[in-house]
Amino acid sequence: MKPFARLKNKGLPKCRRLIVRLPCLVVLAGLWLAPAFGQENTECLGCHSDKSLEGTRKGKKFSVFVDEKKFGQSMHASLTCVSCHADLAGKELPHAEDLQKVECGTCHSAEQELHTKSLHGKAIARGDALAPHCNDCHGEHNILSSKDQRSPISPLQIPFLCGKCHQEGSLVTAQRTIHQDHILENFSESIHGQGLLQKGLIVAPNCATCHTPHSILPHTDPASSIAKGNIARTCTKCHAQIEIVHRKVIRGELWEKQAHTLPACVDCHQPHKIRKVFYSQGMADKDCLRCHENPQLKSSKDGRSLTIRSEELGYSRHSKISCSQCHSEVSVSHLRPCETITKKVDCSSCHAELAQQYQVSTHGKMAAKNDPNAPTCKECHGTHLVLGKLSPNSATFATNIPILCAKCHREGQKAAARYTGSQHEIIEHYTESIHGKGLMKSGLTVTATCTSCHSAHSVLPKTDSLSSVNPKNVPQTCGRCHHGIQEQFEMSIHAVMVGKTDKPLPVCNDCHTAHTIRRADETGFKLQIMSQCGRCHEAIAKTYFDTYHGKVSQLGYTKTAKCYDCHGAHDILPISDSRSHLSRERVVGTCQKCHPGANRRFAGYLTHATHHDPEKYPFLFWTFWGMTSLLVGTFILGGVHTLLWLPRALQMQRQRRKESGQQNQGDKGENGNSGKT
Repeated sequence: MKPFARLKNKGLPKCRRLIVRLPCLVVLAGLWLAPAFGQENTECLGCHSDKSLEGTRKGKKFSVFVDEKKFGQSMHASLTCVSCHADLAGKELPHAEDLQKVECGTCHSAEQELHTKSLHGKAIARGDALAPHCNDCHGEHNILSSKDQRSPISPLQIPFLCGKCHQEGSLVTAQRTIHQDHILENFSESIHGQGLLQKGLIVAPNCATCHTPHSILPHTDPASSIAKGNIARTCTKCHAQIEIVHRKVIRGELWEKQAHTLPACVDCHQPHKIRKVFYSQGMADKDCLRCHENPQLKSSKDGRSLTIRSEELGYSRHSKISCSQCHSEVSVSHLRPCETITKKVDCSSCHAELAQQYQVSTHGKMAAKNDPNAPTCKECHGTHLVLGKLSPNSATFATNIPILCAKCHREGQKAAARYTGSQHEIIEHYTESIHGKGLMKSGLTVTATCTSCHSAHSVLPKTDSLSSVNPKNVPQTCGRCHHGIQEQFEMSIHAVMVGKTDKPLPVCNDCHTAHTIRRADETGFKLQIMSQCGRCHEAIAKTYFDTYHGKVSQLGYTKTAKCYDCHGAHDILPISDSRSHLSRERVVGTCQKCHPGANRRFAGYLTHATHHDPEKYPFLFWTFWGMTSLLVGTFILGGVHTLLWLPRALQMQRQRRKESGQQNQGDKGENGNSGKT
């Protein structure tokens, strides 16, 4: 007999009265029982697929409808009903109203054992009506995997699932003996909650991540995942290297509440309120400011002021850092807690990476030698009014960096006294360079400053291979701003990876200098660059100055072709390379930049032709010396002829004078005789 027919014969209303409520959770149980008893889910769903079907419990009606579609999508879809409702196996329908409770632990024994020992399990054992059962979290017939976003136990849904009981104002929160206000609200505003609920980062911690899904115990229980002895292990599930961070931040005595005992995670990062900041522990800032806000407070040793302005702390980058985090030696057990301070503030306790860079730098090595001229953190960043580098009032703001560095590196200052060679008037040269004018006069904060090239904390001499201004690193340093030019340079013949030579290859500062960088379109730079090229290409430079282009350039004309006009500036390549400006494919276009009518024949002009090279240019060499020999020979013959003719010419001159004198005397005698007559 079919199920519906059996129900029809016995009466549907009576069936409804006899139907008992379904248990809270259908779990894996006894797959091998189904074939033994031969009962299938279709027999149960014959009644329970009816949406209007109801059961009664303690005089109250409730729905016993089972959605076949949802059950088919659940984790238990492969099970039969009697796998969980084992007491109905082999029995006729309709079944009795009172059924045995489904035991999830039949299949999930490990989880059941943890749950029984947990706060939830103990609440169930003592009959607490608010205690959660398996189905309250996992569901009944529509149990889904935690990886399914529709599941109430998926990471994104767990805060809302737990919030049903633990949200402020619920019956559970009203019964708590240790009251923690606004757990769910605080979690949603924490960095964990923002990552999970606002950004959808399912890897962010949720309630079950810290409290575990089934073994939920109070923090006072040594076995609890949130007990002080276990909380570090719980946090390091995600923060795997947090112990390394602790070594950087905590130096043994920082925030100690017990001797030789470091704080647990929750001592600094309050549960459910975890932020990206530290929390004041032990002494509060107001305890320190009671004395240090006094404008008359001075050091008893050297008389320097110990006054701290609270408004400076408020604007500082350390506004959320308590005094005791930097001045870690303070002890609240003393009347004057700061009397225990014997060491200087160690910035490396928080800024470990920067401190490591500083220690290996020139500045750090000087400080290690107790050199009084060595700059320290506070000389650049300040003490209590530490501002970020993006604040215009900060000493490390772009436009203020040259002024900051000039305190030591201006000519005549303590650092400048160490300079050798041409390293003088660095600050003066920088302010007149294209970088300095852009920064100091135009206010372009994106232009290069001292720290852009030399770095902020890892300042090393250029002879050090790790230095940012070492010749092999200069292209990368300049390329931080001039990236396009760096790409061209890295492919040129001057690049280390391309130009295979034992000779030193030029880098940016060889042509542009280090601190006196000028605009490349200035007349002075255009005329000077040819001499720059000639330092390495001496022979070729001489041939250039022998040509028309070179001679005109020496007269001060910048519109004639220079080295870079033909060979390129940063993308210089061998002529054999098709990408070269002087390759056969591109040479005509190169000439046409100045000579629009240039053609292939015009481009055959010998740009570096010289009469000094008989092997490369023999025609010019012999023509030059032939014409020179002819000219010199002509002058020699003419000179010899002149020298030989000179005595004869002098003799003829004397003879002419003698004859002229005799003729004059004869003329006088004739004039005298005629007078007498």
